[in-house]
Amino acid sequence: MNVLNWKSSPNGPLRGTLRVPGDKSVSHRAMMLAGLADGSSRIEGFLEGEDTLSTAAVMQALGVRIEADQPGVRIVHGVGLHGLKGVGQPLDCGNAGTGMRLLTGLLAGQAFDSTLVGDESLSRRPMGRVTEPLSAMGASFSTEDGRPPVRIHGGKALHGISYTLPVASAQVKSALLLAGLYAEGETEVIEPHPTRDYTERMLAAFGWPIRFEPGRARLSGGHRLQATDVVVPADFSSAAFFLVAASIVPGSELVLARVGLNPRRTGLLQALRLMGADIRVENEGVSGGEAIADLRVRHARLKGVELPPSLVPDMIDEFPALFVAAAVAEGRTVVTGAAELRVKESDRLAAMARGLQGLGVVVEESPDGAVIHGGRIGGGQVESLGDHRIAMSFAVAGLVAEGPIRIGDCANVATSFPGFVELANDCGFSVADAD
Repeated sequence: MNVLNWKSSPNGPLRGTLRVPGDKSVSHRAMMLAGLADGSSRIEGFLEGEDTLSTAAVMQALGVRIEADQPGVRIVHGVGLHGLKGVGQPLDCGNAGTGMRLLTGLLAGQAFDSTLVGDESLSRRPMGRVTEPLSAMGASFSTEDGRPPVRIHGGKALHGISYTLPVASAQVKSALLLAGLYAEGETEVIEPHPTRDYTERMLAAFGWPIRFEPGRARLSGGHRLQATDVVVPADFSSAAFFLVAASIVPGSELVLARVGLNPRRTGLLQALRLMGADIRVENEGVSGGEAIADLRVRHARLKGVELPPSLVPDMIDEFPALFVAAAVAEGRTVVTGAAELRVKESDRLAAMARGLQGLGVVVEESPDGAVIHGGRIGGGQVESLGDHRIAMSFAVAGLVAEGPIRIGDCANVATSFPGFVELANDCGFSVADAD
């Protein structure tokens, strides 16, 4: 179902066992590193979303041969670290902010010029936080007032630097590490707060010598990537909507299968538990260096909390879903230190605050967070602003609203969660085309 505008309505308890799509962050990185490796890699569980398909298309345009014989599986024939070939046309990243930022680092060390472009939403997102430290490594760029298109002037000799991120960002860290593959000497990235370490773990899996610990990563140029097989776990960010939904809908019990539980990704799990959620971790294991497990979630009465700032970097993509949980929790929930939300696919702080306010929820917005006063959610009309996570979060809100919620501009859900409507309705949601 390709729904542009949704109507989400109360329906009843959520039940079942679900497998959400593969992790978007892992899929992006696996595609890039497999393309740069020596030999052929098999990626299973690859996310068939528009964002990751855009990254795959860019790698293909750069000369990497990719076979897609069945959904969720890619055979990537790597061209080696210096085997990419320039093209005389822009490389379209679509809506993929992760793809564009990581590719900026990857392409900074190439011998040829490149231009990265994106859709209207991506073209508004700041790139200076990536291009400035990369420029300190010797790379050269042109942008439109710090925003895409990003023109990368190739043929520059890169050198390693030690860089302390002013704001914790896994995307910026990853861009610097990818550029560091091509740099002379050591590249070190130091973070004010530890962020997800997918890039570090995957570089190690592809055989690149790297040292990393929470808050710090170091590698040197001059090595090779060796092809390897990657099994992508289910995406925690996609599971997040169902964790919140089952927590707030009375009588619900869901099992989310084989979810990736990277410790730098699961802040929402801790936040929901602080609010009183009943979420159990079962059948723990490891896949491709990443922790995975089944998550069993049952309805529970949630209470508002003052969210510890230390959790913020580990749940930055899950805040829209948390806002919905906070809106139905007893008491108030206080969020601070989340200014990063203002430069996502939309200004997510503003989008969630205004959307909830329009549904009768009291929300006090601040520059870096909000205070959400829990209680009732009314029906009404909200705008997702073309942001997939905003759209899915309000679909969850519709389950417990006093009337249907109509959600505008939902097409971009396909960037991260193809098949969301079908999977959600199978377990008890009521999401329909509002056109």
